[in-house]
Amino acid sequence: MRFCKPMLFAGLGMVCGASSVALLASLLHSQPETAAAPQPTAPQVAQAGKQSDTKPQTQTAEAQIQNSDARSLTGPRTPPRPLGRTPQQGAQNPIQTVSLQAGDAAIAPSSPAESVSTRVVTVGRGDTLMSVLGAGGVERQDAVTAVEALQDIYNPRALRVGDELTLTFSINEDGEQAFQGFSFTPNPGVQILTSRSEDNGFSSSQLKAKLTEELVRFKGSINSSLFDAAIAAGVPHSALSEFIRVFSYDVDFQRDIQKGDTFELAFNRKATAAGETVDVGDLVYASMTLSGNTITLFRFKSPDGSEDFYNSKGESIRKALLRTPINGARLSSGFGSRNHPVLGYTTMHKGVDFAAPTGTPIYAAGDGVIEMASPNGSYGNYVRVRHTPDYSTAYAHMSGFGKGISSGVRVRQGDVIGFVGTTGRSTGPHLHYEILQGGKQVNPMGVRFPTGRKLAGADLKKFEAARAGMEKTLAGLPNGIPSRTAKR
Repeated sequence: MRFCKPMLFAGLGMVCGASSVALLASLLHSQPETAAAPQPTAPQVAQAGKQSDTKPQTQTAEAQIQNSDARSLTGPRTPPRPLGRTPQQGAQNPIQTVSLQAGDAAIAPSSPAESVSTRVVTVGRGDTLMSVLGAGGVERQDAVTAVEALQDIYNPRALRVGDELTLTFSINEDGEQAFQGFSFTPNPGVQILTSRSEDNGFSSSQLKAKLTEELVRFKGSINSSLFDAAIAAGVPHSALSEFIRVFSYDVDFQRDIQKGDTFELAFNRKATAAGETVDVGDLVYASMTLSGNTITLFRFKSPDGSEDFYNSKGESIRKALLRTPINGARLSSGFGSRNHPVLGYTTMHKGVDFAAPTGTPIYAAGDGVIEMASPNGSYGNYVRVRHTPDYSTAYAHMSGFGKGISSGVRVRQGDVIGFVGTTGRSTGPHLHYEILQGGKQVNPMGVRFPTGRKLAGADLKKFEAARAGMEKTLAGLPNGIPSRTAKR
């Protein structure tokens, strides 16, 4: 069982941890905001590109009780009175109490003569919110009413393993305790409060932290892999996924990257006053130096409204086809002769394999029309896309097909056409990817594709001005998340 030092804040009861201290200090300057309808709770950290880096959602969890150890705000500390009812009779660590002025707290005692105790419960695997509250000592009827009040602004099923709830109880002079409410932080920018109301029911409110938007920059040197180096430098998974995607047209991440190569990227983020990232925004700059050769890319929105990444010469990164139609995968088998892992003898491997977890999205390598989307013998679930009269791509061993994917359907580059699996003749989840030229498989890593759009005239001049501005801004940014220690 984890224990943490409780902190007391007027208006918010007691919380644990340094990060909560900074967050709640900023929350106290904002007004409660009550939503009219339930809100989804998925923490934001970016799609394909964005993640997002978050704990998996669950409807249940195992409650772990942590008793608070607080000192009185008024007068000397005195031993607590015996409780009339506790969830753990005979517990070795008695629940300590603190005195509050009536009206000072969002979850306050009903009488100035009463004291308040708090306890922190940690959501684990196997319990609902009801069972978590019950394990924390809340009577069933109070728990039912409090959960109903919470549903007005938050879906209790969205609680995740590891979430912490602070339960508040008032204790009268006879040692009898009464549940007053609970609070928790579904993400760094939001505090949810459920407290007893004047009619002896419960009501819920939401406090939102004031957020700032800023550009942050990360850079580092690669020792073993780009993924390991970027995560060690503090790069969010969502930003790293987008970084890999924009370089996937030109870089073979298994063969081109060597020890000592470097990377640099910048993206926008929204953060609390304490410096906690709430939202990872768009990647705006990406650079890699591979064996002394530097490739630099800038996000640019042209006057016609289209937005893309361009190199320093104003050339779009987009090619006719993607070399790697999957994000974050490991190249597990290249093109050419190999000892077949199932058949046990040497065969010609007419594609490349990317190992990835089952369910990982697979993208169309280019614009085209679906020629086939069905089971195909040893290939398992198989999709083939015709891009030009001369070029096609094929994708095999998928666990399933993308929504609406069938023969004759037109797709755009980047559309999800299926998901990684291990159907057909396969030893584990992976994507088998082929590029066919004139009906014959060719090495996807050796094909040279024509570049996409090239900026010219007024568009090129605007791009060059934007590029110069970005380079100047980046020169003044620190590496990593800026420190908040000097700010109040």
